[in-house]
Order: sequence, then C-alpha cells, then structure tokens
Amino acid sequence: MWVIGNGESRSIVNIDRLEKPRIGCNAIARDYTVEYLICVDRRMVDESINLKFNDYGIVLTRKNWISKYNKIKNIRVVPDLPYNGEQRWDEPFQWGSGPYAVLLGALKTKTKQVNIIGFDLYSKTKTVNNVYKDTHNYSEGSKRPVDPRYWIHQVGMVFKCFPKIKFTIYQEQGWELPKAWNNTNVEVDNISNIYYNT
Repeated sequence: MWVIGNGESRSIVNIDRLEKPRIGCNAIARDYTVEYLICVDRRMVDESINLKFNDYGIVLTRKNWISKYNKIKNIRVVPDLPYNGEQRWDEPFQWGSGPYAVLLGALKTKTKQVNIIGFDLYSKTKTVNNVYKDTHNYSEGSKRPVDPRYWIHQVGMVFKCFPKIKFTIYQEQGWELPKAWNNTNVEVDNISNIYYNT
C-alpha cells in the first residue's frame, strides 16, 4: 500500500511503477492513475471529475459535500476519524487530504504495511513545497509554505491508532521525523531506496 503526497521530494519517484493499491491526493490525478484519490477541497473534486478520473478510480471527499456528487458512481465519503478529540485540529473538517490518505491507507492495507512518499511537511526554502504550485487550484510558488502543525498532529494520531501497522516514510537524506511521529511502528527510509514492483 502506497500513500502519495505532493511534496517535491516525490519528484524522483516513478509512481506508475509502485505496487498497487495506491492512494493519492488532489492533483496527482493530472499525471498518474491511482486507485484512490482523496480530495477534501471541493475544487479538486470538480477537477478530478473533469479529468474523467471516475472512469478508473475512487474519489473520496467530505460527507457534507457528497450530495452534490450523488450521480457520480465512484465518489465516496472519507472514513470517520478513529478517535475523538477536543481540539480544533481533531475536527474532521480540519483534516486535509494528506492525513485522510494516511488514514485510508491504514484501513485498506492487507499486509499491515503502509509506505508514504511526498509528505515533506517542511519547505527547504521560505516558499511553498508542492509539485503543483503555480498551477490551477494551487498556491503561487512565491507564497509562504503551509504551517504543517495540523498535518503532523493528524497523521501522528493515525500512527497511534494503528499500532500493529508498520508505516515507512520515504524521504530525502537529512529529513527530520517530527517528535509526534516517533512511534515504534514508524520508520524513515531514504527515498532513493524505493523498490519498484516490476
């Protein structure tokens, strides 16, 4: 099971050769076929429909938007959160596509292994880190990067709620694992070590 974010580190990965199933986020559908596409931004759901993504994959979006798409056969609701929290970042509407993609990976894996790429969290510069920056529905590349605190907390909660699943995060040399992700079921490997299923 592969969960694919849109951080720039994933640019060196041949996503077409990664073992299926694959879960992607938002505009990845412009370039690759994934089996599950998480779009919690309604603009991205609309874009995926216009790309005819529904001919070959499942799009998951927020429960309160699903009625708009009830005539589209391959649209589903993102899974319920596996815990209850009292902070703003624990509200389902505050969860982004990336954390929901990791949650879906944990729920869908049959091998108890989830591989994660493109979850850079931080920018190496003072600007946006996203392979789709400066494109339709995305921020300008010159803008400040998004504060990753919500993502870190939310993905960290997935790791804690699924202690029997091994999560491997593939990243560039020197990438630092957030303290909230420092669990026995989480490991970091160099992105250049990805083994392709040919």
